[in-house]
Amino acid sequence: MPARSSSLIARPLGQLADTAPTVPDDLPGLLTCLAQVPDPRRDQGRRHPFAFVLSLAAAIAEWAADAPPNVLARLGSPCWEPDRGPVAPAEVTVRRVLQRIDGDALDAAVGSWLAGRERAAGQ
Repeated sequence: MPARSSSLIARPLGQLADTAPTVPDDLPGLLTCLAQVPDPRRDQGRRHPFAFVLSLAAAIAEWAADAPPNVLARLGSPCWEPDRGPVAPAEVTVRRVLQRIDGDALDAAVGSWLAGRERAAGQ
């Protein structure tokens, strides 16, 4: 029997991956539009096209906006609406947080969490 995933969002992400775009012909147009956005990164070390990164960010924002209340609750949503339950933060909130985050602190926190999971799995 395969091991059950401990990820809180693995199932919803799997569902997202299985969902075909409503109008597949629109994706090249979206990528063309996103390619017009100036890339603020240095030339050295660019691995992925900027339009690709932007399209993934848009997909994540869409997923968050459409995430079911039970997933938002499990992810720790403190914001509740009486008729809807937990709600996702607005896109602008996510963008501002990502712009201001200390990348080294995030890396250390996630690394610590992963190390703890590995230790627990080894016991």
